Amino acid sequence: MTKKITTIIIIMIAAAVLISINQSNIMASSRIAEGKPIKAAVLLYRFDDAYISLVRENLEKIQKENEGSIEFIFYDGKNDQSIQDKDINNLIEKQDVDLLLVNLVQTTSTQSVINKVKGINIPVILFNREPVAIDSIRSYNKACYIGTEAEEAGLLQGKVIINAWNKNKTAMDKNKDDILQYVMLMGEQNNLEAIKRTEYSILKINNSGIKTQEVALRVCDWNEEEARNVTKTLFLQYGNKIEAIIANNDSMAIGAIKALQEYGYNKGGKTPNIAVVGVDAIPEAQELIKQGIMTGSVLQDPYELAKALYSVGINLVSNKNPLYDTEYKFDQTGVSIRLPYHEYMSK
Repeated sequence: MTKKITTIIIIMIAAAVLISINQSNIMASSRIAEGKPIKAAVLLYRFDDAYISLVRENLEKIQKENEGSIEFIFYDGKNDQSIQDKDINNLIEKQDVDLLLVNLVQTTSTQSVINKVKGINIPVILFNREPVAIDSIRSYNKACYIGTEAEEAGLLQGKVIINAWNKNKTAMDKNKDDILQYVMLMGEQNNLEAIKRTEYSILKINNSGIKTQEVALRVCDWNEEEARNVTKTLFLQYGNKIEAIIANNDSMAIGAIKALQEYGYNKGGKTPNIAVVGVDAIPEAQELIKQGIMTGSVLQDPYELAKALYSVGINLVSNKNPLYDTEYKFDQTGVSIRLPYHEYMSK
């Protein structure tokens, strides 16, 4: 009798799951068939990140360009995984969206997010902040990741510094010891992009034959104000020992420049200059580079990322191969699309 009851309960649970999955598929198919826009929830790790805000703007632009095709609904994680988890749980409970685009707050939360979404059979694309465990994405056939090759950003940052050193070594090597003394501003301690950008930028410089010495490494949470305060403290401590500042993103690079400007550096013209390089090539950084105040950056095109999210997302919702009718390819993981970086320096 007990076995029969257990069997009945298992069957009922399985049936409920199947009904939920079918409802999700029917809802998406019916929206497409009726010519209604696909509803996509976009969960961003924080609205106030300079690059992420540009991705959001470009998704809004794509929505306008494809009116009636898709509707993006944005959620601010406020750099707090518990807030993002609550948003995901609410979306899953309501089941009124066709697609989830997730920019994780904590890249260690991948498996938890995938498990939740898999339960209701909604496609999900993780993007920009690379998951620590890519196997979590492989476990669900309606999931993939769209981002960049973090090593490439570091290598291109290194190239910018190499070009600056070779072009103007006399001014850059302040103590004439043939060694580049640098400060590294890191985004996050346990973030894959931050780790690889940090490692590969210096590897590229060293492999070119330039010797380096790390004056200091500080974690600034991708934040301009944090980088500004850190750089002010480091400048007071190390002064003219600092010959370059390498930041994992432009926001931190800009924060460093604002700190240096308080001491008369990097104001353009004939003022003393410390080489500063970032990543993202956001508009403010591009302007500083044109003025000769910032040495260079690495372009991560927010429109290209937004376009990829739209194209692959539409395919997943339509039950097509995610790469259908696109120029994208999966890398060796089989679930990751890598968009290219480009160096950005003054001409």
